[in-house]
Amino acid sequence: MDEIVDDFSERSKKIAMSLAGKSMICVPIAYEDQVLGIIAIDNSNTERPLTQSDVSLLMGVASQLAVGIVNTRSYTQLQASEKKYRDLVENAHSIILRIDPAGRIVFFNKFAQKLFGYSESQVYGKSISEVLYPAISGSQYWIDTLAEAILPDSDIPRVEETAYALENGQTIWIAWTYRAIFSADGKLIEILCIGNDITQLKQTIEENAKLEIQLIRAQKMEALGTLAGGVAHDLNNVLAGVINYPELMLMRLPQDSPLRRYATSIQKSGERAAAIVQDLLTLARRNVVQIEAIRLNDVVSEYISSPEFDRLRLNHPLAKVSSLLDPHVNGILGSSVQLSKAVMNLVTNAVEALEGKPGDVTILTENCRLTDQIDAYERIPPGGYVRLTVVDTGCGMATDDLRRIFEPFFSRKKMGRSGTGLGMAVVWGTIKDHGGLFDIHSTPGRGTRFDIYFPPTLKEGKKVEAISVETYRGNGEKILIIDDEESQREIAHEILTDLGYKIKTVPSGEAAIEALKEEPADLVVLDMIMASGMDGLDTYRQIVLQCPSQRAIIASGFSENEKVQQAMQLGVGQYVKKPYNREGLGKAVRQELDRKVELMTQNP
Repeated sequence: MDEIVDDFSERSKKIAMSLAGKSMICVPIAYEDQVLGIIAIDNSNTERPLTQSDVSLLMGVASQLAVGIVNTRSYTQLQASEKKYRDLVENAHSIILRIDPAGRIVFFNKFAQKLFGYSESQVYGKSISEVLYPAISGSQYWIDTLAEAILPDSDIPRVEETAYALENGQTIWIAWTYRAIFSADGKLIEILCIGNDITQLKQTIEENAKLEIQLIRAQKMEALGTLAGGVAHDLNNVLAGVINYPELMLMRLPQDSPLRRYATSIQKSGERAAAIVQDLLTLARRNVVQIEAIRLNDVVSEYISSPEFDRLRLNHPLAKVSSLLDPHVNGILGSSVQLSKAVMNLVTNAVEALEGKPGDVTILTENCRLTDQIDAYERIPPGGYVRLTVVDTGCGMATDDLRRIFEPFFSRKKMGRSGTGLGMAVVWGTIKDHGGLFDIHSTPGRGTRFDIYFPPTLKEGKKVEAISVETYRGNGEKILIIDDEESQREIAHEILTDLGYKIKTVPSGEAAIEALKEEPADLVVLDMIMASGMDGLDTYRQIVLQCPSQRAIIASGFSENEKVQQAMQLGVGQYVKKPYNREGLGKAVRQELDRKVELMTQNP
């Protein structure tokens, strides 16, 4: 050491001087190119000279020690890596399993155990098809052919979606991603399968699909309704002459005239055509609904007692139609006339679904309360309802037909065999106008059931009593008719003149304003839609600016509910549908004039 100590660093010198020995051997503990430490010895105790053999021995020890240190570090790192991997796998919110090429389970993580209800020991070594039960037959076929389908040079993971039935009866959907693990020589060792529960996602997709179907259905009905509404408006103007001119002829013809039979036939044909137009307006949802409290039991009973029902039974003698009406059923708000037409169409379809064979059709009414939401043909929220049910034992419908049942002119019947093709479209429009919701179930060969849910009301309905023509005759009151159609003005003029009123007619809203400035009228009769200039609502707005107390009624073949309501809020008292007849127009005029007299009497 004396010979070499001067070559040491200052730090090494201090260490060497502190040693008592005269000789020292230092050997590096090296592994490949990395120095892990040193082994240093001296002869302070033995004072034996250190030789080359000592150096060789220490070099061998250092070499083995280096291997040991590296192995210990690698083992520690491996343990840490395995712990991290196990923590990741066991705590993952996914199904993680490994199967051998034969489909036997060799690993089943805790999430999978909890989800499927098995411990790892219960499934280890079993075929995956023995553990996981597909809810759809053949849906797990991909596992059986997995080993054959995976190629050694494919780095793209494969994906499958499968439904499984759990022991509690619940069905879940799993999205699988799986990747093959190969040995160095390309032999398949295992298949890693990772699954995620996508049940909620599937339910959301199905729910969105249902909503999309309902939206498309509503948009289709709206588009068809717009077309039907425009056609109905034009037809009503044409039919007014077909209905009203024969009525005017009958008022003037002698009772024994042979022409009365022809005039009556023309009038009846016009009324039948007008009924079809009203169906178009209902389809368009532009038919103003006269809201009142009604009882479904009365609507059903009146239909069963009607001539239309008698004809239906005559044409289908083997059909047995019965009714089960809850005497305590609540009332609903709406129009008994329109609901009666809807009931007629539902019962007619049910009877015709029997196809001439013996069968049953049952009509039921009842109060019901839904504690849970129904997601069937439509989404029906929980709550109290009045339910109308029409159920038959007929031929039933396939799912595709059920989706299209409310489309205008869609039918599985032979062309021209029954009705106008608008029956169920009218039912749809009517029920929607009444705030109703549908739940429909049908099975081919086993019949169909319509459940219609209406919001109930506690209001009491008013009974309408028949009145004679003398009660709505005029006393010389002045009436201004505003209509852009000359024939409409002429018909109204003839009807109201015959009833004892003094009539003046104008072709536009602008002309009406000028006419009222020259001569006031006791009442104005407004057409809601006019070809040019102001419509009925705008005309009445201008009228009330110069005469706030002016009485008015609306007569139109095509009216938007919103516009009619706005006009009534401004002071319009009555609405008369075109084509009107003498009784309908006469009653509306008289009621509005009488309302005016009452107001003047109360406020002289």
